[in-house]
Amino acid sequence: MSLSEIKNAVALAAAELIEKGNLKAGMTVVIGCSTSEVGGGIIGKSGSLEVAEAIYDGASEVLSKNGIYLAAQCCEHLNRAIVVEREAAKNSEIVCAVPKMHAGGSFATTAYKKMSDPVLLEEIKADAGLDIGATLIGMHLKKVAVPLRLEVKKIGEAPLFAAYTRPKFIGGIRAEYE
Repeated sequence: MSLSEIKNAVALAAAELIEKGNLKAGMTVVIGCSTSEVGGGIIGKSGSLEVAEAIYDGASEVLSKNGIYLAAQCCEHLNRAIVVEREAAKNSEIVCAVPKMHAGGSFATTAYKKMSDPVLLEEIKADAGLDIGATLIGMHLKKVAVPLRLEVKKIGEAPLFAAYTRPKFIGGIRAEYE
């Protein structure tokens, strides 16, 4: 899959997530990504800044056009910290770290470089997410996560998983929600 094909596939996936997840402006989508897996390698072994940029650009264009914040998940070397624009951090506690290719991952490094005022958070409770290559974004989703089957099944060689969240149902009667 070429870089432009990767960018287009991610853009299609992000657009479908927005539509099917009923996402609105001001919400946040967390993206975890193994560029190694996208390229057909083993997670954490052969990252690519070029692939990361294609993924970031594809997602960022669609999300920003819809007023939705992108949150980029770092790898386990930075404890899966999150890169976001300062504006999206709201009242979250900012941590002191800068992702690098082999300590944070290619995607988080690219997001940090391309965002206008990036900060890192230890955690976030995102409204939806795209997981490219089984990077385990669940810890950064609000309760209750609803799996979503997208038309795009893979980005390059990496499996694509998606979810949106909904409010918890409590009590005996399900209330309608927006």
